[in-house]
Amino acid sequence: MDKVKAKKHLGQHFLKDESIAKDIADTLTLNGYKKVLEIGPGMGVLTKYLLDKDIETYVIEIDTESVQYLNAHYPKLHGHIISEDFLKYNITKDFADEPLAIIGNFPYNISSQIVFRALELRERIPEFSGMFQKEVAERICEKKGSKTYGILSVLVQAFYDAEYLFTVSEHVFNPPPKVKSGVLRLIRKENFHLPVDEKLFFSVVKAAFNQRRKTLRNSLKTYILTENLKEDSIFDLRPEQLSVEQFIELTQKIAANGV
Repeated sequence: MDKVKAKKHLGQHFLKDESIAKDIADTLTLNGYKKVLEIGPGMGVLTKYLLDKDIETYVIEIDTESVQYLNAHYPKLHGHIISEDFLKYNITKDFADEPLAIIGNFPYNISSQIVFRALELRERIPEFSGMFQKEVAERICEKKGSKTYGILSVLVQAFYDAEYLFTVSEHVFNPPPKVKSGVLRLIRKENFHLPVDEKLFFSVVKAAFNQRRKTLRNSLKTYILTENLKEDSIFDLRPEQLSVEQFIELTQKIAANGV
């Protein structure tokens, strides 16, 4: 079959620069896993470079036209094409309890959701790399003190070391998006289990940034803090002023408060 037509409702922008595709494939360290799952391979511009590596490559693709194209053009992928939506996919169905890396040129319209889903699967995913809208990639890797530092930054960096690798021009896609793209790599921390209830940690971070202009004393009122705890100087700060470590410390204090 001929080329796949990009579908706007799926957020498809097909990368046409082979050297960039190779550079993205080369972001994988191949350390601590033997399998990789590419999300949204489209016509396989990135896939072909993954297939050259000493690793078992799987792809997951929701677009049936792309699945047909991959089946026709990449015989090495036979039996390794998962025709499903990654956001709803039960990863144990094909990978049991094995670790695997995630990679992809992610659709911009669901890229943050893909990251949140990967965080849910963090026990399984030692490495995650790929291409996002530039501002999203920057936000994920941002440190405290910035206006773009937010929920994604804190939650990702609590479990992974995040590195912004390079920027990609909008002109190397068909059709070209209206924004630049950024490639990042996340490598799971050696000790990625937090010394606090992780559900409470997620809840505190989200509550804090949902009212990011307020001090923590005001944005975290729902936790019914004791008067003593409210006097703690950490509650004078706004969420973007706290490092990941300080958010962990904050969660510990709220947990000790009896929430």
